[in-house]
Amino acid sequence: MHANGGPLITKANGERELFHPEKLYGSLVNSGARADIAERITGEIASELTEGDRTTDIYKKAFRQLRKLERPAAARYSVKRALLELGPSGYPFEDFLGELYRRRGYTTSNRRIIPGRCVEHELDLLASRDDVRLAAEAKFHNNSGIKSDIKVALYVQARFDDIKAGAAYQSDHDFTDRMLITNTKFTEQAVIFAECVGLTLLSWDYPKEDNLRQLIEKTGVHPLPCLTTLSRAHKQYLMERGVVLCRQLHEHPDELDELGLSGDRRDALFREVNHLCQ
Repeated sequence: MHANGGPLITKANGERELFHPEKLYGSLVNSGARADIAERITGEIASELTEGDRTTDIYKKAFRQLRKLERPAAARYSVKRALLELGPSGYPFEDFLGELYRRRGYTTSNRRIIPGRCVEHELDLLASRDDVRLAAEAKFHNNSGIKSDIKVALYVQARFDDIKAGAAYQSDHDFTDRMLITNTKFTEQAVIFAECVGLTLLSWDYPKEDNLRQLIEKTGVHPLPCLTTLSRAHKQYLMERGVVLCRQLHEHPDELDELGLSGDRRDALFREVNHLCQ
């Protein structure tokens, strides 16, 4: 136990920190859980914690309890973890970002080949709206403990510099915003470097306003893996067919025809989807 009486828990990256029950309670309430349910789950988990317990296990316990008590809130609570399942290739994450920006009014395309001065580059996302033309490199991780570091930021910046030096830059690829997007977090050095060179960063909790978490909530563009009414195999099948959003099932229910779901399970799925799409 720590000197102040609270246990130290182990984060996904191996670091240890004090357990703060108010953070768990806040995340449950932010997902839509009623205050009394959030308080109950937080209290039960806090009473069972021991020194060194992992944050991933704490999440799993909270998610299991929330799914039993308030399933729609459980889907929202799992969004951060769901982003880790948009793999393994990373293409589903890129497609998810394309849909996210499309819902914000952008015209988007994924995996475009852009000539540079020295070599060609495949950019994961291009998006335009009014006088904004952004280009983004997406860095997908399937483990929340892995951060995008200074080496990633340097690599992405070098690619944009080569594109800017190319003959086609001014005519077709005059980007107003050059971005690096990750589904986890950035290291401090990556943030310092990006701010210095004008590289825009977007992650789960960066920047403070309009980060990935907030954009998902504002647009209602929830990643498919957050659904609690589908198996992992069903989710993988749908993502391989380009279905990366919960909302896409609401708009194209025929995508479920090959899954062989019972009527009751299909009804439960659409109740969950409709709740997320409100």
